[in-house]
Amino acid sequence: MKNPMKLDFKKYRLFIFLIISFGYLLVFFHRTAPAVVALEMMSDLNAGAVLVGLLASGYFYPYAIMQLPTGLLSDSWGPRKTITLFFLIATVGSIFLGFSFNITSAIFGRVLVGLGASTLYVCALKIFSQWYKSQEFATMTGFLISVGGMGLLVSTVPLAILSNAFGWRVPFILTGIITFVLALFVWFFVRNSPKELNMPSIAGSLSVAGSSYGQKMGMFESTKKILSLKDYWPISIWMFCTMSIYLSFGGLWGGPYLIQVYNMTNVEASRILLMIAIGMIIGGPMLGLLSDRIIKRRKIVVNISSIILLSMMSLLYFKTSSIPILGLYLICLGMGIFSVGIVGLGYALIKDLFPIEIAGTSIGIANFFPFFLGALYQPLMGYILELYGTIGGSYTVIGYQNAFLVLLISSIIACISSFFIKEKL
Repeated sequence: MKNPMKLDFKKYRLFIFLIISFGYLLVFFHRTAPAVVALEMMSDLNAGAVLVGLLASGYFYPYAIMQLPTGLLSDSWGPRKTITLFFLIATVGSIFLGFSFNITSAIFGRVLVGLGASTLYVCALKIFSQWYKSQEFATMTGFLISVGGMGLLVSTVPLAILSNAFGWRVPFILTGIITFVLALFVWFFVRNSPKELNMPSIAGSLSVAGSSYGQKMGMFESTKKILSLKDYWPISIWMFCTMSIYLSFGGLWGGPYLIQVYNMTNVEASRILLMIAIGMIIGGPMLGLLSDRIIKRRKIVVNISSIILLSMMSLLYFKTSSIPILGLYLICLGMGIFSVGIVGLGYALIKDLFPIEIAGTSIGIANFFPFFLGALYQPLMGYILELYGTIGGSYTVIGYQNAFLVLLISSIIACISSFFIKEKL
């Protein structure tokens, strides 16, 4: 196939990056939208905290389960076909969620959305591994996460305003339509590698040439090799514990916490949650450049990040109801940088451990644990909140404090694990 855009190599890979990045923006919007509209959904669908926790986590279970198949699909079927097909599924799920009439149908729509969104990130990293040099990888991953932060940003104040004006259903229907349009863009313009456009591979890219793995490995062999490598586990545990903090707070319970403990409106709460998005937007590229160009050591950046995250979760637990407003803004900003923006370095660390033939599979397996186990946090925290009851229709401060103990423990484990990470220099 000839280059349909008549662009040179660098311009075309930038064009591909922009398309993929906008897709990741939609992935993040879907991931975090319930945090702002959770209370409205609870009222409209007549559901309690545990059921809404299951609704929010309904995105993450199929997302997690699909990570290994996604890695295999990206290594065999190709990222372009995989993203297109699954974004069509996300389109159906988002529209179905918008028209849902009870909590059961809403959960089903949410599950379809999670299934459809599940392939984008792993496929994106596979594409980047062919279009960018190895020493550019963490930087480009950081920029991808930054654009994802814009999706989180849209899911805060803009979503709250749109929801107040038209109800919580309209944003999901509109997002489904946009997801469909983007699926078409991926199909017509994205290519898996420069070779598909008769362009030469760039020097220093993660190409198969020169690898000691001349033959593609089967699913069982690839999985066994990845899971049997002891250096894989500290990175995986660190990623799980780090991302779970963001998934449970930024993805659901942060909004109700700010509204019920600090008596904020959903728009006021969304302004504070917006800081997570800003943290992602500045944190992803900043940490990528820091590790690739300045310190040139990823582990050191991960260690410092983990210590800062532990300090923030300690404050959230011990001062649950007495944190100054500025402190809440800073905690959310820090969460965006050190719980989400930092994970690009984790994927880069894992990628460096394995040959390109199983790059998609290794990243897919690494992506499984944060989303599958992290999804357990949302209903778990909902259960803890219900365990301590309500006062005037709101969950109690002690309930939120004990729910945040889950986040504190996660940050402790993440910090310890970060010091056992082995970096392949």
